[in-house]
Amino acid sequence: MMLRWFLSAEVREAAAMMKHVRRMLGAQRDLLPPTARENVQRALEGLASALRAGAKGAALKLEVNKLEAAANQSLKPYPHPAWRENVEVLLVALAVAMAIRTFFVQPFKIPTGSMQPTLFGVTAKNLLEQPDYKIPTGWERVREWFAGVSYVRVVAQADGEIEKISPMRRFLIFNLKQSLWIGGVEHVMWFPPDYGEPPYPGADAFAYRARLEQGHIYHKGDVVASVRIVAGDHLFVDRISYNFRKPVRGEILVFETRGIEHAQMKQDQFYIKRMVVMPGDRVQIGDDRHLIINGERLDASTPHFENIYGFNPKTAPADSLYSGHVNGAVAQQFGLYPSLAPLFPDASTVFNNDGDSYMVMGDNTCNSFDSRAWGSFPARNVIGKSFFVYWPITARFGWGNQ
Repeated sequence: MMLRWFLSAEVREAAAMMKHVRRMLGAQRDLLPPTARENVQRALEGLASALRAGAKGAALKLEVNKLEAAANQSLKPYPHPAWRENVEVLLVALAVAMAIRTFFVQPFKIPTGSMQPTLFGVTAKNLLEQPDYKIPTGWERVREWFAGVSYVRVVAQADGEIEKISPMRRFLIFNLKQSLWIGGVEHVMWFPPDYGEPPYPGADAFAYRARLEQGHIYHKGDVVASVRIVAGDHLFVDRISYNFRKPVRGEILVFETRGIEHAQMKQDQFYIKRMVVMPGDRVQIGDDRHLIINGERLDASTPHFENIYGFNPKTAPADSLYSGHVNGAVAQQFGLYPSLAPLFPDASTVFNNDGDSYMVMGDNTCNSFDSRAWGSFPARNVIGKSFFVYWPITARFGWGNQ
């Protein structure tokens, strides 16, 4: 490569012209008559011979002119060449990006709070419940933006109730706008943040986060919604490692839901959970909220389970969401939904994980739709493992969120 800098400008230009003509000839070879192909090929060979012989000045210029004349006479000109070249560059960049995404790393967005406190989904605070809250400005607002914090505030422009809320309008990965109508007047929210998952299919995520009240009459000037939204963690998924080794217990997996049989399971989703049960394991969930794998109790000294079991089950309150794994009996005891653990109704239940399959559970066990509800899934569904949080820039940014 260094030799190129010692070549004269005329030699570099001649080489660049040869490269360009060769590319056009290759693209049009099937469209050109034999005489045209031979005409251009002779001119290319003549210029190549001149370059090999070290021709310069008039001799080199003569061969360049011959190639230019042959190309102009025989090759078909492309319309809008500048646009064509820009499109080609864009397509190559997209192809490279898709290849990286397919074979190396894949971006993933945490949609819910099922992996807290290790990884966070979208969280929200209804500021109408805190009338004294001051939205920061200046450098503090900039700092919050890098931490993924957004504010949404809607003030009624007319009297009336909320008549409808439009679906989010998107372009590619960007949220453009969402509207709600009060008293026949459209209220537009431009570039709203990601509100995360709604509480149930068909619900509106913004209405859920803002705690909008159906049937409530608003008057002009009333604050309809004032919400502080914190973005969920965005991370890269390592798609390489599992081509060379099997997952290790406790690693955080991203997997496809295709083939998982459950009435509430969508078949075209990607989930992220912690792998807790490997092929051939026997598992049960104790009343102390600890997993028992093959007769051995997991605890805070087990690699990757430090966050989950860093609590005292005798003193942890009922609403301690980040405390171990809950079976059906404990869920009922704490007033939680018994359906959280239908496959593990009590501590005596043992699940045999036969075949080449894994079981996964969320770290936020009281808010996780996981293998306690639908069992295991095939190993072939694994996409990769979490390895780097790139947004927002919080304490979880970077490696080490395991």
